[in-house]
Amino acid sequence: MALAETLPTEPAPAAKPQGYWSGVGARLIRDPLTLFCSAVILGLILAAIFAPWIGLADPYKGSMIARLKPLGTEGHILGTDEQGRDMLARLIYGGRLTLFIGLMPVVFAFFIGSALGIVAGYVGGLTNTIIMRTVDVFFAFPSVLLAIAISGALGAGIVNSLVSLTIVFVPPITRVAEAVTSGVRALDYIDAARATGADAFTVIRVHVIGNVLSPIFVYATSLTSVCMILAAGLSFLGIGVRPPEPEWGLMLNTLRSAIYVNPWLSALPGVMIFITSLCLNLLSDGLRSAMNVRD
Repeated sequence: MALAETLPTEPAPAAKPQGYWSGVGARLIRDPLTLFCSAVILGLILAAIFAPWIGLADPYKGSMIARLKPLGTEGHILGTDEQGRDMLARLIYGGRLTLFIGLMPVVFAFFIGSALGIVAGYVGGLTNTIIMRTVDVFFAFPSVLLAIAISGALGAGIVNSLVSLTIVFVPPITRVAEAVTSGVRALDYIDAARATGADAFTVIRVHVIGNVLSPIFVYATSLTSVCMILAAGLSFLGIGVRPPEPEWGLMLNTLRSAIYVNPWLSALPGVMIFITSLCLNLLSDGLRSAMNVRD
């Protein structure tokens, strides 16, 4: 028998444990649909940010002679609107306001709703009752009607739209944060942290926030497409962005009169809203699948 066969074989080195966020990133990379939707959203954001430097026409400059030019017109690849303004420039510049008003209210609501829900879920008692019963009042109204009512009371404008949409999305995020925090509060390591003498703020900061922000964040991402559609709807109704600012919902409103003359031109803002909201929904589903690990 050979000498090599008599020697004991060395055990294979143990695999290095993979961190949570490394695992999330690895699962996202293996999801081509999520990567494609991320690329689309990133492309829209970059185009909106760098719109002044990519050689587009002036989105505010019109020409009554060049009104409602069809798609493929020389110098206006996507045609012109009812005032002769370049549609490609209007759509790209419009992405700025549409994405901004569609994303920022969810960001604001995420921080406000998470803070309220975590406090309500951890403290409990009278604090929980006050916060959650106040939140329940807002659930008595459909989100669309609530956004219209608040925007109508505050008046049209970008700031008022941000305020109204933030108010609409704080309650659902608060409810999710409270439910997740209530579940974490009952776990053994929270009781152990309390037994060491840690105060409520320390327990929330060290032990609670890190374990509840992930599901709250995933839920918040699912609201971005709804928020963008609501923002476009407010502008369509005339209580959102004011003319002549380019915004997809407002463009749908102003192009209504051209639907029988140039229907494809009138549909372009709606197509952009559809593609963006679809990509946001699929991206949210991909994030949920990647972050929802049950090992």
